[in-house]
Amino acid sequence: MKVKYLVAVTAAAVMIPAAGMVYSNTITNPSQTQEEREPEFITVSSAPSFETDFTKAAESTVNSVVCIKSFVDRSQQYGQQQGGYMDPFGMFDFFFGPQQPRQQPQQPRQKKSEPVQSGLGSGVILSEDGYIVTNNHVIEGADRLDVLLNDNSTYEARVIGTDESTDLALIKIDAKGLKAIKVGSSENLRLGEWVLAVGNPFGFNSTVTAGIVSAKARSIGADSHRRNKMGIEAFIQTDAALNPGNSGGALVNLNGELVGINAAIYSNTGSYSGFSFAIPTTIMAKVVADLREYGTVQRAVLGITVADLTAEIAKEKGITATKSGVLVAGVSDRSTAKELDLKEDDVIVAINGTDIKNLPELHEQLAKYRPGQEITVSYYRDNKKVTKKATLRNTQGDTAITRKGDFSEVGCAFMKLDSETLRQLGLSNGVKVTGLKGGPFKNAGVKDGFIIIEINDRPVRSSEDVENIYNRIMKDDDNDDKVMLLKGIYPNGKKGYYAVNLAE
Repeated sequence: MKVKYLVAVTAAAVMIPAAGMVYSNTITNPSQTQEEREPEFITVSSAPSFETDFTKAAESTVNSVVCIKSFVDRSQQYGQQQGGYMDPFGMFDFFFGPQQPRQQPQQPRQKKSEPVQSGLGSGVILSEDGYIVTNNHVIEGADRLDVLLNDNSTYEARVIGTDESTDLALIKIDAKGLKAIKVGSSENLRLGEWVLAVGNPFGFNSTVTAGIVSAKARSIGADSHRRNKMGIEAFIQTDAALNPGNSGGALVNLNGELVGINAAIYSNTGSYSGFSFAIPTTIMAKVVADLREYGTVQRAVLGITVADLTAEIAKEKGITATKSGVLVAGVSDRSTAKELDLKEDDVIVAINGTDIKNLPELHEQLAKYRPGQEITVSYYRDNKKVTKKATLRNTQGDTAITRKGDFSEVGCAFMKLDSETLRQLGLSNGVKVTGLKGGPFKNAGVKDGFIIIEINDRPVRSSEDVENIYNRIMKDDDNDDKVMLLKGIYPNGKKGYYAVNLAE
């Protein structure tokens, strides 16, 4: 019998093995002396090389990332800083810490009607004909958007659609032959994998930084619920350096494939301090497709209230079959959860075969589907695994497709007014109520044709403004009064004031 063992080689008699070989001695005769034994090599598997060449990924993506400058009319600048290189982050205080005073360059005196720059961010080219994805907070509230390409070409962009819940927006420039990025799968990312962040921090165009994937499906709003209004969280956490101006830029793997849209950092100083977060392409691809086709996101829900399964909860409820998952705390009527026969204390552990360990992972998986699509859900009940199929529904309990301007939660749609109509009515902003059906608006006495100028003292310019105000009201757990105070006018000049009870 041959006994093989590894032997340390002294400096006095060094033998250099070939690649993939390890020096050893084979004892064919235990009575042989050390000098009489013939050395031999045994083959072992070679470890993969440590890949640190970022040049291919950087060079293939830098021309697919743009700089986005947002402008507002001077009369609409409510306390915003002019100039500088700052992202207009809706969650700035949470993600960046308190805003520190910054020295701003001297601005030339401008005419009252001339727009002024209010923010700067990044975007990623998705198609050669000018579709660009960015963060919602980069373009939110802007009256004009300028897009600067890597070759210094500048275009004015129009908004195709926005989604506050995922902090994503789709914009379009009139151009051809652009360098579109290759979209990869964020689900294939592994912890420790190298990634690059490409963007425009502090206005330094086409900046590339490197880091590794630190975590996946990360929620970052739990410790700041009051300030964080995002409804869907499943971020890719990295240590690639991001700073104001990187928002909306690309997170790419070493193949140059887009795996995320950079959205935020966590900092006490306002600048990068080690934590960066990106929206995964699994969510981005679905949102962008919906915005492009329908103008609004088709959002599917299970119709449940949930909590992460913790060791304490598992012990309290006697759950031993799984150590992770999402615990069902309640089930809504006319919901997908009802069709799945989900009940309180069930633990969801998979959707379409993909493991679900926590709430962010559940959000990420559901964000991939539209109402009307069938999914398979696995869950534990009384420590026994159950797998069932059901059709996803929207928040209204049906599978109907919604279009831009439709807002079923309040029972009507909203139409943006053109400049001529605004001029005739002597208004600077407003949206028109159309298609009024049963719901809170009709119950409050609102009639078709009513032009909403303000809601809760906030100017309204689009259906997105109405939806964003609605979402803020409904997500504010500290406010029990779920009321929209409408101020507006009818086309005949009659003014109207309505209190819409959203709790009905």
